[in-house]
Amino acid sequence: MPTSPDIRFWDKAARKYAARPVGDEAGLERTLARTRELLPAGARVLELGCGTASSALRLAPHAGRIVASDASGEMIAIAREKVAQAGVANVEPVQATADAVPEAPGGYDAVIAFNLLHLVPDRAALYARVRALLAPGGVFVSKTPCLSEMNPAIRLVVPLMRLIGKAPSVAWFDAKALEAEIVAAGFSIVERDRHGSGKSDPRLFLVARAP
Repeated sequence: MPTSPDIRFWDKAARKYAARPVGDEAGLERTLARTRELLPAGARVLELGCGTASSALRLAPHAGRIVASDASGEMIAIAREKVAQAGVANVEPVQATADAVPEAPGGYDAVIAFNLLHLVPDRAALYARVRALLAPGGVFVSKTPCLSEMNPAIRLVVPLMRLIGKAPSVAWFDAKALEAEIVAAGFSIVERDRHGSGKSDPRLFLVARAP
């Protein structure tokens, strides 16, 4: 779950974050298209770290109900504005950390975490919570920057940016380590991919099934 300094960082950054264009729209669309295919009719979906609910809104026509959660109050304020403007009735923005999100009777069919896992201090606790929230056989869909696969110079830049309040805390791992963590939490990896448009993409797309 995010720490208070990180929540304050995202509260402060929310408006600029919301106005920033998507870096790889084609890659994002591939991710959303595949996620739509994974949702059963009338799916009960929980998104963790939803930001301003952009992904939730694009998935909404293919789900029964989406709870879009984020620890940042400012992110959720923007999400509520966007949901109201779009007139979408089946997306519910909720300010909450993963341990406090509302549960679904019988469990969620899918829990989604896009661009989140590298920001989580205790991923083992998060995976356990996701398992508890999912219905039997439900899917945990994630897309995560594996920072250890990026330019090594980022290891020097990020700590400096954190010192001046320009970056949140992050975790360093590669794709193999991330998969191993999720398997150790009791999930079965059923799909792995990279959806980026460039020659290389450090963002790993994983579909993991709960027992």
